Amino acid sequence: MTTPPPPSPQPTDPPPTTPQPGPDPAQAPVVFDAPFADRTQWAAGTTSAYPAGGRNTGDNKLDRLVPGYGPKGDVFTALRESTFSWRTPLVTTEGTAGGFELRPGDRLEARCLVTADQGVWPGIWTWGRDLAPGRPQPGHGEVDVLEYHDNHPRMLELSNHVRPGTPAYLDDLVTPGQWFTVACVFGTDSVDWELDGRAVHSDGQGVGPDWRAWIIVNLSVAGGQWGHRRPRANAGRLSWRCQGLTVRRPQ
Repeated sequence: MTTPPPPSPQPTDPPPTTPQPGPDPAQAPVVFDAPFADRTQWAAGTTSAYPAGGRNTGDNKLDRLVPGYGPKGDVFTALRESTFSWRTPLVTTEGTAGGFELRPGDRLEARCLVTADQGVWPGIWTWGRDLAPGRPQPGHGEVDVLEYHDNHPRMLELSNHVRPGTPAYLDDLVTPGQWFTVACVFGTDSVDWELDGRAVHSDGQGVGPDWRAWIIVNLSVAGGQWGHRRPRANAGRLSWRCQGLTVRRPQ
């Protein structure tokens, strides 16, 4: 009797692999952390995001930018000049010796404190250089890391103008007078926001692979349209605070 040969081994499918997460932007190297007083990295009172002359009434703002006027330390203070004009603080990386620009994948983080004073309009946002003279980037490269208005004192507005989707108006995120930390990752395919280490919004749009943008931090004063109230008649100054602004960039 002939013994049959042993069965041939059958091929088996390789075990499924688990996708490995990419590098954590929160642990990436710091590429920018200059204090607002560093004039090699931050220009005060000037930006190409505003019309010539430093006023922006078409955007419901009572602002008047004055070259050189920015925050004192981490305090951004707007000063009333007249009924319809406030000297407003702004700093930007545009036009500086450092010339720092955000890139896709960067993570910006900052600690902030807002007040519910009528008329305040703090913002951390971005603005991109033109691709060619008179040919701006999509949405001018603007991403609003945060905007805040006193008429909704616990709400932040988060929006991407580069690849516009639906802006997020998220309530119960902040409390006036209490510090919070906001972070924003400018992903190619999604811009993602965090508050105090917790994910709060992903737009699923992103900024694309070619985006470049300067950082702007400022305090505007609302002009009374769109439900954003003008300051009280007896108000002479408005303020908010922003500190520890840091940008990390995955390698």
